[in-house]
Amino acid sequence: MTLARAVDEYVRHVQIERGLSANTIAAYRRDLSAYVDWLTSEGVEGAGDILPAHVTGFSRALATREEKPLGASSIARTLSSVRGFHRFLLEEREVDGDVSRDVRPPKLGRRLPKALTISQIEALLGATEGEDVASLRDHALLELLYATGARVSEAVGLNVDDVVEPDIVRLTGKGDKQRIVPLGRYARAAIDAYLVRGRPTLSAVGPSTPALFLGMRGARMSRQSAWLVIRAAAERAGLTEEVSPHTLRHSFATHLLQGGADVRVVQELLGHSSVATTQIYTLVTADSLRDVYTTAHPRAR
Repeated sequence: MTLARAVDEYVRHVQIERGLSANTIAAYRRDLSAYVDWLTSEGVEGAGDILPAHVTGFSRALATREEKPLGASSIARTLSSVRGFHRFLLEEREVDGDVSRDVRPPKLGRRLPKALTISQIEALLGATEGEDVASLRDHALLELLYATGARVSEAVGLNVDDVVEPDIVRLTGKGDKQRIVPLGRYARAAIDAYLVRGRPTLSAVGPSTPALFLGMRGARMSRQSAWLVIRAAAERAGLTEEVSPHTLRHSFATHLLQGGADVRVVQELLGHSSVATTQIYTLVTADSLRDVYTTAHPRAR
């Protein structure tokens, strides 16, 4: 089997069997396309010609290439795609063994998610307030992201009907898994204002669409547009930290835990399949408590 055909078969397999999102499928294909390009440059023509040394060499090449060398986390993600690809080849009996079995990804340092303070969140949200159409939409978007902890893809993927009750929104996450998340009154008020005074104007200039958040031409808002909205709001708010849609998600989780929410409730709200993923936020909260203790207690140092 040629390398290109093997990749096509594997991507089709994960798409059908595992029900992964379009973004995840695209990431698999990008990773494996880079792998195939490197193997081809090394003279490898078929899946059966790949050796363990090739996998190790590819990992090393990702870190040392002249154009945009990858960091440890990106290498680990790419190697995860490669290992899945080789397990698939073995299961399909296209090869006699898994040449990636003993290849280990680089060790990752503990990376704690960055959360904004409540005052910074208030400044960010305040930077989108206004009565023009764009401000009504942008304010509703940011209020929803912080109120629900939604991923940016989940937010721009919302339809009007996904606001199922005045204070409930239905989010569709990874693997098309749906979850119900409450809306606070600030987010609800912002969405109501946008639906009444903003969305009708945007809808009138574009094609008919059920999308909740619309771009200035009336089509569904893109992830890239949402990123730009948040970045611009952060600049207007005078925030020096790098702020992204995920920053609002991190802040949502951190503030809930600081307020006493149970970690398993936060897991459900975030749509994490494993509580272990959510528990990283408890580390953030513990670090914050430790900093306050060290600063305030007379015998802490």
